[in-house]
Amino acid sequence: MCNRDPRSRQLRQLMEKVQNISQSMEVLDLRTYRDLQYVRNTESLMKVVDGKLKVASDNPRSLNPKGFQELKDKVTQLLPLLPVLEQYKADAKMIMRLREEVRNLSLVLMAIQEEMGAYDYEELRQRVLLLETRLHSCMQKLGCGKLTGVSNPITVRASGSRFGSWMTDTMIPSSDNRVWSMDGYFKGRRVLEYRTMNDFMKGQNFVQHLLPHPWAGTGHVVYNGSLYYNKYQSNIIIKYHFRSRSVLVQRSLSGAGYNNTFPYSWGGSSDIDLMADENGLWAVYTTIPNAGNIVISRLEPQSLEVLQTWDTGFPKRSAGESFMICGTLYVTNSHLAGAKIYFAYYTNTSSYEYTDIPFHNQYSHISMMDYNPRERVLYTWNNGHQVLYNVTLFQVIKTSGD
Repeated sequence: MCNRDPRSRQLRQLMEKVQNISQSMEVLDLRTYRDLQYVRNTESLMKVVDGKLKVASDNPRSLNPKGFQELKDKVTQLLPLLPVLEQYKADAKMIMRLREEVRNLSLVLMAIQEEMGAYDYEELRQRVLLLETRLHSCMQKLGCGKLTGVSNPITVRASGSRFGSWMTDTMIPSSDNRVWSMDGYFKGRRVLEYRTMNDFMKGQNFVQHLLPHPWAGTGHVVYNGSLYYNKYQSNIIIKYHFRSRSVLVQRSLSGAGYNNTFPYSWGGSSDIDLMADENGLWAVYTTIPNAGNIVISRLEPQSLEVLQTWDTGFPKRSAGESFMICGTLYVTNSHLAGAKIYFAYYTNTSSYEYTDIPFHNQYSHISMMDYNPRERVLYTWNNGHQVLYNVTLFQVIKTSGD
Protein backbone atom coordinates (compact mmCIF):
# COMPACT_ATOMS: atom_id res chain seq x y z
CA MET A 1 0.00 0.00 0.00
CA CYS A 2 2.94 2.30 0.70
CA ASN A 3 4.52 1.79 -2.74
CA ARG A 4 4.42 4.62 -5.29
CA ASP A 5 4.99 4.48 -9.01
CA PRO A 6 8.12 6.35 -10.20
CA ARG A 7 6.15 9.16 -11.84
CA SER A 8 4.59 10.12 -8.51
CA ARG A 9 7.84 10.21 -6.55
CA GLN A 10 8.22 13.96 -6.81
CA LEU A 11 4.61 14.50 -5.79
CA ARG A 12 5.10 12.26 -2.78
CA GLN A 13 8.11 14.29 -1.66
CA LEU A 14 6.16 17.49 -2.23
CA MET A 15 3.20 16.26 -0.17
CA GLU A 16 5.52 15.26 2.68
CA LYS A 17 7.01 18.76 2.72
CA VAL A 18 3.57 20.38 2.55
CA GLN A 19 2.37 18.20 5.41
CA ASN A 20 5.38 19.11 7.56
CA ILE A 21 4.95 22.82 6.82
CA SER A 22 1.22 22.63 7.57
CA GLN A 23 1.84 20.97 10.92
CA SER A 24 4.50 23.55 11.78
CA MET A 25 2.15 26.39 10.84
CA GLU A 26 -0.62 24.94 13.02
CA VAL A 27 1.73 24.76 15.99
CA LEU A 28 2.97 28.30 15.29
CA ASP A 29 -0.58 29.60 15.01
CA LEU A 30 -1.60 28.07 18.34
CA ARG A 31 1.54 29.24 20.14
CA THR A 32 1.43 32.74 18.66
CA TYR A 33 -2.22 33.23 19.59
CA ARG A 34 -1.59 32.00 23.12
CA ASP A 35 1.52 34.14 23.61
CA LEU A 36 -0.14 37.21 22.10
CA GLN A 37 -3.04 36.84 24.53
CA TYR A 38 -0.58 36.58 27.39
CA VAL A 39 1.34 39.68 26.25
CA ARG A 40 -1.93 41.61 25.97
CA ASN A 41 -2.95 40.51 29.45
CA THR A 42 0.37 41.68 30.90
CA GLU A 43 0.31 45.03 29.04
CA SER A 44 -1.74 46.74 31.73
CA LEU A 45 0.52 45.28 34.42
CA MET A 46 3.61 46.67 32.65
CA LYS A 47 1.96 50.12 32.52
CA VAL A 48 1.32 49.96 36.26
CA VAL A 49 4.95 48.98 36.94
CA ASP A 50 6.19 51.72 34.60
CA GLY A 51 4.04 54.31 36.35
CA LYS A 52 5.23 53.28 39.81
CA LEU A 53 8.87 53.42 38.64
CA LYS A 54 8.39 56.94 37.27
CA VAL A 55 6.84 58.10 40.56
CA ALA A 56 9.71 56.50 42.52
CA SER A 57 12.28 58.09 40.18
CA ASP A 58 10.77 61.56 40.51
CA ASN A 59 10.27 61.28 44.25
CA PRO A 60 12.40 58.52 45.85
CA ARG A 61 10.98 59.26 49.30
CA SER A 62 7.52 58.24 48.11
CA LEU A 63 8.71 54.62 47.85
CA ASN A 64 8.09 53.29 51.37
CA PRO A 65 8.67 49.61 52.34
CA LYS A 66 5.07 48.70 51.51
CA GLY A 67 5.25 50.42 48.12
CA PHE A 68 8.59 48.72 47.39
CA GLN A 69 7.13 45.29 48.19
CA GLU A 70 4.11 45.98 45.96
CA LEU A 71 6.43 46.99 43.12
CA LYS A 72 8.53 43.88 43.69
CA ASP A 73 5.40 41.70 43.57
CA LYS A 74 4.29 43.32 40.29
CA VAL A 75 7.72 42.69 38.73
CA THR A 76 7.55 39.05 39.89
CA GLN A 77 4.22 38.71 38.09
CA LEU A 78 5.99 39.83 34.90
CA LEU A 79 8.69 37.14 35.11
CA PRO A 80 6.63 34.51 33.19
CA LEU A 81 6.78 36.93 30.25
CA LEU A 82 10.46 36.06 29.72
CA PRO A 83 9.92 32.46 28.46
CA VAL A 84 7.09 33.76 26.26
CA LEU A 85 9.51 36.20 24.62
CA GLU A 86 12.08 33.41 24.25
CA GLN A 87 9.42 31.37 22.48
CA TYR A 88 8.82 34.31 20.17
CA LYS A 89 12.52 34.27 19.25
CA ALA A 90 12.38 30.55 18.49
CA ASP A 91 9.20 31.00 16.45
CA ALA A 92 10.85 33.77 14.44
CA LYS A 93 13.65 31.39 13.50
CA MET A 94 11.10 28.76 12.51
CA ILE A 95 9.32 31.28 10.29
CA MET A 96 12.62 31.94 8.50
CA ARG A 97 13.05 28.21 7.91
CA LEU A 98 9.47 27.87 6.67
CA ARG A 99 10.02 30.80 4.29
CA GLU A 100 13.01 29.00 2.79
CA GLU A 101 11.02 25.75 2.53
CA VAL A 102 8.20 27.54 0.70
CA ARG A 103 10.73 29.02 -1.74
CA ASN A 104 12.13 25.55 -2.39
CA LEU A 105 8.62 24.17 -2.85
CA SER A 106 7.94 26.81 -5.49
CA LEU A 107 10.94 25.59 -7.45
CA VAL A 108 9.78 21.97 -7.12
CA LEU A 109 6.30 22.93 -8.29
CA MET A 110 7.73 24.65 -11.35
CA ALA A 111 9.78 21.54 -12.16
CA ILE A 112 6.73 19.30 -11.78
CA GLN A 113 4.69 21.64 -13.95
CA GLU A 114 7.27 21.39 -16.74
CA GLU A 115 7.58 17.62 -16.40
CA MET A 116 3.86 16.89 -16.15
CA GLY A 117 2.54 19.78 -18.25
CA ALA A 118 0.72 17.36 -20.53
CA TYR A 119 -1.56 16.20 -17.71
CA ASP A 120 -5.03 17.59 -17.43
CA TYR A 121 -5.43 19.71 -14.29
CA GLU A 122 -8.32 17.65 -12.92
CA GLU A 123 -6.41 14.41 -13.50
CA LEU A 124 -3.39 15.84 -11.73
CA ARG A 125 -5.55 17.04 -8.82
CA GLN A 126 -7.08 13.59 -8.41
CA ARG A 127 -3.61 12.03 -8.43
CA VAL A 128 -2.47 14.44 -5.73
CA LEU A 129 -5.52 13.66 -3.59
CA LEU A 130 -4.96 9.94 -4.00
CA LEU A 131 -1.31 10.28 -3.07
CA GLU A 132 -2.22 12.37 -0.03
CA THR A 133 -4.66 9.70 1.14
CA ARG A 134 -2.12 6.93 0.64
CA LEU A 135 0.60 8.95 2.31
CA HIS A 136 -1.64 9.64 5.32
CA SER A 137 -2.45 5.94 5.59
CA CYS A 138 1.22 5.00 5.47
CA MET A 139 2.14 7.65 8.02
CA GLN A 140 -0.47 6.24 10.37
CA LYS A 141 0.94 2.74 9.96
CA LEU A 142 4.58 3.78 10.30
CA GLY A 143 4.12 6.57 12.81
CA CYS A 144 4.12 4.66 16.10
CA GLY A 145 6.98 4.93 18.52
CA LYS A 146 8.16 4.94 22.13
CA LEU A 147 7.64 8.05 24.26
CA THR A 148 10.95 9.73 25.06
CA GLY A 149 9.97 13.27 26.01
CA VAL A 150 7.20 15.75 26.79
CA SER A 151 7.35 19.45 25.88
CA ASN A 152 6.71 22.42 28.11
CA PRO A 153 2.99 23.03 28.73
CA ILE A 154 0.94 25.17 26.35
CA THR A 155 -1.95 26.79 28.21
CA VAL A 156 -4.87 27.07 25.80
CA ARG A 157 -7.51 28.44 28.14
CA ALA A 158 -8.47 28.88 31.79
CA SER A 159 -12.11 27.90 32.26
CA GLY A 160 -14.43 25.78 34.33
CA SER A 161 -13.89 24.25 37.76
CA ARG A 162 -10.82 22.57 39.19
CA PHE A 163 -11.72 19.22 37.59
CA GLY A 164 -12.86 18.41 34.07
CA SER A 165 -12.11 17.01 30.66
CA TRP A 166 -11.61 18.42 27.16
CA MET A 167 -10.68 16.79 23.86
CA THR A 168 -10.87 16.63 20.08
CA ASP A 169 -11.89 13.57 18.09
CA THR A 170 -9.07 11.04 17.75
CA MET A 171 -10.18 9.72 14.34
CA ILE A 172 -11.96 12.37 12.27
CA PRO A 173 -10.23 14.15 9.35
CA SER A 174 -7.90 17.01 10.19
CA SER A 175 -10.34 19.43 8.55
CA ASP A 176 -12.77 18.86 11.44
CA ASN A 177 -11.48 20.97 14.33
CA ARG A 178 -14.29 20.62 16.84
CA VAL A 179 -13.44 20.71 20.54
CA TRP A 180 -15.51 19.23 23.38
CA SER A 181 -15.46 20.32 27.01
CA MET A 182 -16.99 18.57 30.06
CA ASP A 183 -16.70 20.51 33.32
CA GLY A 184 -16.56 18.61 36.63
CA TYR A 185 -16.35 14.91 37.54
CA PHE A 186 -19.52 14.38 39.55
CA LYS A 187 -22.92 13.71 38.01
CA GLY A 188 -22.42 16.03 35.00
CA ARG A 189 -24.55 15.90 31.85
CA ARG A 190 -23.65 19.04 29.86
CA VAL A 191 -21.14 18.71 27.00
CA LEU A 192 -20.09 21.84 25.11
CA GLU A 193 -19.06 21.42 21.46
CA TYR A 194 -16.97 24.24 19.97
CA ARG A 195 -16.58 24.67 16.21
CA THR A 196 -12.80 25.20 16.27
CA MET A 197 -9.90 25.41 18.69
CA ASN A 198 -9.90 29.20 18.35
CA ASP A 199 -13.58 29.28 19.30
CA PHE A 200 -12.79 27.18 22.36
CA MET A 201 -9.97 29.53 23.31
CA LYS A 202 -12.36 32.50 23.06
CA GLY A 203 -15.35 30.67 24.59
CA GLN A 204 -17.62 31.33 21.59
CA ASN A 205 -19.53 29.49 18.82
CA PHE A 206 -20.55 26.37 20.74
CA VAL A 207 -23.55 24.10 20.97
CA GLN A 208 -24.68 22.15 24.00
CA HIS A 209 -25.35 18.41 24.28
CA LEU A 210 -27.37 17.27 27.29
CA LEU A 211 -26.50 13.62 27.93
CA PRO A 212 -29.36 11.26 28.83
CA HIS A 213 -27.26 9.76 31.64
CA PRO A 214 -24.81 11.62 33.93
CA TRP A 215 -21.11 10.85 33.87
CA ALA A 216 -18.57 9.90 36.54
CA GLY A 217 -14.90 10.91 36.55
CA THR A 218 -13.02 12.66 33.76
CA GLY A 219 -11.91 9.66 31.70
CA HIS A 220 -14.04 10.41 28.64
CA VAL A 221 -12.95 10.17 25.01
CA VAL A 222 -14.41 11.27 21.66
CA TYR A 223 -13.75 8.59 19.06
CA ASN A 224 -15.07 8.67 15.48
CA GLY A 225 -17.96 11.04 16.17
CA SER A 226 -19.11 9.48 19.46
CA LEU A 227 -18.48 10.21 23.12
CA TYR A 228 -17.51 7.24 25.28
CA TYR A 229 -17.97 7.80 29.01
CA ASN A 230 -18.58 6.05 32.35
CA LYS A 231 -22.17 6.24 33.59
CA TYR A 232 -22.51 7.73 37.08
CA GLN A 233 -22.53 5.23 39.99
CA SER A 234 -21.97 2.21 37.74
CA ASN A 235 -19.33 0.39 35.70
CA ILE A 236 -21.39 0.90 32.55
CA ILE A 237 -19.73 2.46 29.50
CA ILE A 238 -21.98 4.56 27.25
CA LYS A 239 -21.46 5.40 23.59
CA TYR A 240 -23.25 8.66 22.77
CA HIS A 241 -23.43 9.73 19.11
CA PHE A 242 -23.17 13.51 18.70
CA ARG A 243 -24.87 13.84 15.31
CA SER A 244 -27.99 11.84 16.23
CA ARG A 245 -27.85 13.00 19.88
CA SER A 246 -28.60 9.48 21.04
CA VAL A 247 -27.06 6.56 22.94
CA LEU A 248 -25.97 3.93 20.44
CA VAL A 249 -24.88 1.28 22.94
CA GLN A 250 -24.13 0.81 26.62
CA ARG A 251 -22.38 -2.12 28.26
CA SER A 252 -21.15 -3.05 31.71
CA LEU A 253 -17.37 -3.41 32.09
CA SER A 254 -17.43 -6.69 33.98
CA GLY A 255 -15.91 -6.52 37.45
CA ALA A 256 -14.66 -2.96 37.11
CA GLY A 257 -14.68 -0.89 40.27
CA TYR A 258 -16.67 2.34 40.35
CA ASN A 259 -17.81 5.17 42.63
CA ASN A 260 -14.27 5.81 44.00
CA THR A 261 -13.49 2.16 44.65
CA PHE A 262 -10.29 2.27 42.58
CA PRO A 263 -9.68 5.87 41.47
CA TYR A 264 -6.42 7.59 40.57
CA SER A 265 -4.58 9.30 43.44
CA TRP A 266 -6.66 12.49 43.05
CA GLY A 267 -9.99 10.65 43.53
CA GLY A 268 -12.88 12.19 41.64
CA SER A 269 -14.64 8.91 40.71
CA SER A 270 -11.81 8.29 38.23
CA ASP A 271 -12.23 4.50 38.44
CA ILE A 272 -12.71 3.96 34.69
CA ASP A 273 -10.55 5.86 32.21
CA LEU A 274 -11.44 5.57 28.52
CA MET A 275 -8.86 6.51 25.91
CA ALA A 276 -7.86 6.03 22.28
CA ASP A 277 -4.57 5.75 20.43
CA GLU A 278 -3.23 4.54 17.07
CA ASN A 279 -4.42 1.00 17.91
CA GLY A 280 -8.01 1.76 18.85
CA LEU A 281 -10.23 2.21 21.91
CA TRP A 282 -9.13 1.27 25.45
CA ALA A 283 -10.44 1.13 29.00
CA VAL A 284 -8.10 1.51 31.98
CA TYR A 285 -9.57 0.42 35.34
CA THR A 286 -9.14 -2.23 38.01
CA THR A 287 -11.07 -4.97 39.76
CA ILE A 288 -11.12 -6.65 43.16
CA PRO A 289 -9.58 -9.91 41.78
CA ASN A 290 -6.74 -7.79 40.37
CA ALA A 291 -6.11 -6.42 43.87
CA GLY A 292 -6.44 -2.80 42.76
CA ASN A 293 -3.75 -3.06 40.07
CA ILE A 294 -4.32 -1.28 36.76
CA VAL A 295 -6.08 -3.38 34.13
CA ILE A 296 -6.01 -2.49 30.43
CA SER A 297 -8.77 -3.71 28.11
CA ARG A 298 -9.00 -3.12 24.38
CA LEU A 299 -12.62 -2.49 23.38
CA GLU A 300 -14.57 -3.08 20.18
CA PRO A 301 -15.86 0.46 19.40
CA GLN A 302 -19.23 -0.62 17.99
CA SER A 303 -20.35 -3.16 20.63
CA LEU A 304 -18.03 -2.15 23.52
CA GLU A 305 -17.11 -5.81 23.97
CA VAL A 306 -13.74 -6.49 25.60
CA LEU A 307 -11.34 -7.90 22.99
CA GLN A 308 -8.29 -8.47 25.20
CA THR A 309 -7.17 -7.65 28.73
CA TRP A 310 -3.80 -7.12 30.46
CA ASP A 311 -2.96 -6.91 34.19
CA THR A 312 -0.14 -4.36 34.56
CA GLY A 313 0.66 -5.06 38.21
CA PHE A 314 0.79 -1.31 38.96
CA PRO A 315 -1.48 -0.11 41.82
CA LYS A 316 -4.03 2.33 40.42
CA ARG A 317 -4.28 4.41 43.60
CA SER A 318 -0.55 5.18 43.23
CA ALA A 319 -1.07 6.62 39.76
CA GLY A 320 -1.76 10.29 39.12
CA GLU A 321 -3.10 9.74 35.57
CA SER A 322 -2.38 7.53 32.55
CA PHE A 323 -2.61 7.58 28.76
CA MET A 324 -2.06 5.23 25.80
CA ILE A 325 0.38 5.78 22.91
CA CYS A 326 0.83 3.09 20.27
CA GLY A 327 -0.50 0.31 22.50
CA THR A 328 1.65 1.33 25.47
CA LEU A 329 0.16 2.61 28.73
CA TYR A 330 2.15 5.41 30.36
CA VAL A 331 1.46 6.15 34.03
CA THR A 332 2.36 9.24 36.05
CA ASN A 333 3.38 8.87 39.70
CA SER A 334 1.35 11.84 40.93
CA HIS A 335 -1.27 14.43 39.96
CA LEU A 336 0.57 17.18 41.86
CA ALA A 337 3.65 19.33 41.19
CA GLY A 338 6.83 17.33 40.61
CA ALA A 339 5.02 14.52 38.82
CA LYS A 340 6.75 12.49 36.11
CA ILE A 341 5.88 9.63 33.77
CA TYR A 342 7.02 6.77 35.94
CA PHE A 343 5.78 3.48 34.46
CA ALA A 344 5.13 2.02 30.99
CA TYR A 345 3.26 -1.17 30.12
CA TYR A 346 3.65 -2.61 26.60
CA THR A 347 0.59 -4.55 25.50
CA ASN A 348 2.35 -5.93 22.41
CA THR A 349 4.83 -7.86 24.61
CA SER A 350 2.87 -7.96 27.91
CA SER A 351 5.89 -6.44 29.64
CA TYR A 352 6.62 -3.29 31.63
CA GLU A 353 9.43 -0.97 32.68
CA TYR A 354 9.90 1.94 35.06
CA THR A 355 10.58 5.22 33.30
CA ASP A 356 11.78 8.69 34.27
CA ILE A 357 10.19 11.17 31.86
CA PRO A 358 9.70 14.58 33.49
CA PHE A 359 7.03 17.10 32.55
CA HIS A 360 6.08 20.45 34.00
CA ASN A 361 2.85 20.31 36.02
CA GLN A 362 2.34 24.07 35.81
CA TYR A 363 -0.87 24.42 37.84
CA SER A 364 -0.17 21.59 40.31
CA HIS A 365 -3.35 19.50 40.02
CA ILE A 366 -3.98 17.36 36.93
CA SER A 367 -7.37 15.63 36.82
CA MET A 368 -7.31 14.49 33.18
CA MET A 369 -4.48 13.52 30.82
CA ASP A 370 -5.12 11.91 27.40
CA TYR A 371 -3.19 11.43 24.18
CA ASN A 372 -4.63 12.33 20.79
CA PRO A 373 -2.97 10.23 18.05
CA ARG A 374 -4.27 12.47 15.25
CA GLU A 375 -2.50 15.54 16.65
CA ARG A 376 0.20 13.76 18.66
CA VAL A 377 -0.36 15.88 21.75
CA LEU A 378 -1.42 15.31 25.34
CA TYR A 379 -4.63 17.03 26.45
CA THR A 380 -4.74 17.85 30.17
CA TRP A 381 -7.13 19.56 32.57
CA ASN A 382 -4.94 21.17 35.20
CA ASN A 383 -6.61 23.00 38.08
CA GLY A 384 -9.13 24.80 35.86
CA HIS A 385 -6.68 25.25 32.96
CA GLN A 386 -6.83 23.44 29.63
CA VAL A 387 -3.25 22.58 28.69
CA LEU A 388 -1.49 20.84 25.79
CA TYR A 389 1.85 19.01 25.72
CA ASN A 390 3.67 18.00 22.56
CA VAL A 391 5.28 14.57 22.73
CA THR A 392 8.51 13.19 21.31
CA LEU A 393 8.39 9.61 20.06
CA PHE A 394 11.38 7.45 19.16
CA GLN A 395 10.43 6.06 15.75
CA VAL A 396 11.98 3.54 13.38
CA ILE A 397 10.57 4.28 9.93
CA LYS A 398 11.04 1.53 7.36
CA THR A 399 10.87 2.56 3.69
CA SER A 400 10.03 0.35 0.76
CA GLY A 401 13.04 1.58 -1.20
CA ASP A 402 11.00 3.24 -3.92
